[in-house]
Amino acid sequence: MTASPAAQSSHSPLPTAHSLAPLAQATRRAAQRLATATTADKNRAIEAIATALEQHEAAIVAANQADCEAALQDHLAKPLYERLKLDAVKLRGAITGLRDVAKLPDPVGTVQIHRELDAGLVLKRITCPLGVLGVIFESRPDAVMQISALAVKSGNGVILKGGKEAVQSCTALVAAIKQGLETAGFDPAAVQLLTTREETQAMLALDEYIDLIIPRGSNAFVRFVQNNTRIPVLGHADGICHLYIDAEADLAKAAPIAVDAKAAYPSACNAIETLLIHQAIAATALPALATALREAGVELRGDDRSRQILPDLIPATEEDWATEYSDLILAIKVVDDLEAAVTHINTYGSRHTDAIVTENATTAAQFMAEVDAAGVYHNCSTRFADGFRYGFGAEVGISTQKMPPRGPVGLEGLVTYKYQVVGDGHVSTTYSGPNAKPFTHRDL
Repeated sequence: MTASPAAQSSHSPLPTAHSLAPLAQATRRAAQRLATATTADKNRAIEAIATALEQHEAAIVAANQADCEAALQDHLAKPLYERLKLDAVKLRGAITGLRDVAKLPDPVGTVQIHRELDAGLVLKRITCPLGVLGVIFESRPDAVMQISALAVKSGNGVILKGGKEAVQSCTALVAAIKQGLETAGFDPAAVQLLTTREETQAMLALDEYIDLIIPRGSNAFVRFVQNNTRIPVLGHADGICHLYIDAEADLAKAAPIAVDAKAAYPSACNAIETLLIHQAIAATALPALATALREAGVELRGDDRSRQILPDLIPATEEDWATEYSDLILAIKVVDDLEAAVTHINTYGSRHTDAIVTENATTAAQFMAEVDAAGVYHNCSTRFADGFRYGFGAEVGISTQKMPPRGPVGLEGLVTYKYQVVGDGHVSTTYSGPNAKPFTHRDL
């Protein structure tokens, strides 16, 4: 583990890819052992990690309290502060999530294709670990536990880089995780932690050792990572999510869905930031929706048409439509029809998760087909966009890019595959030329 900022003197040389290479090499060696471990051994390692985290609960919670106190002094933004908090209840819930990962099917070793090319010549496509993951995130110390468990289960090593606001929490968590790995007989170098901003840049140059970078942060940060590394990047960016209330919506469903999607956890990336409502229902529906949202403590901003119905709304600007508030703030816009709603979402959304409330199945199907997002929902809250709620056990992040994996990325997104071909002296020239022997291409 590298030194924390407090431990580095002002005269210490800045970290480089060369200086981080030994750490990355150690992680790759540890990952090679994990890659060939049995499912039982990997599950045993996850259980040992969970036990170690339980044993170190007091130290972890104390470290987080110290981070939170420092964050208040530094005037950390409210959404980041909410994500930073890790009390005993939240820690125990995360540990339960770790054990759930152990119960999931092993993603490694799955035979996706089993095909006879010819008698005695057999092809298999089999899933295998990626190798070493590099995950960069801010706040969210609980992400350390989720990502580590997923890495172990999928047979990957991982180098973590948390935000400076969570350095004490992350350090305490990784110390416990390393202890668990060692107890289970694995190299603790399989999980590493970087703690300084300078190490982020150095990490991006480790293309010889890191197979995938997963940045969790703003669109600007994800673009920075993509522009400054040769390592493949799995983008996890802003969560500008929408809820569209259609003309044929059941208002008894719409209000609870809107309140849950905005107020249940406003700093989460799957919380809505904009509510769109069909003009035909706006005059009757908006007052009730506004009352429910305000009772949940939500500040409402509106366009000109919504303010004609509710004059006390704060005027919304063009910037509001492209803003992830991560707070109890919601922008409201009245739209002409479904087409206008879809156009707005595809213009301002972040391709994360968007939902429609309607009793018209045809309208819902059109919305779900035309909205360009990783998650499209009908008559339910966007808050279901989560790896745990999808039954993935946990997630390393939510990918908003179009290439797979897309949406919540769990175990299946952390493996690749290789082709195995086994023959008995077969050569390619047998199957070419004027007397070429045909392939059988028979699935087994």
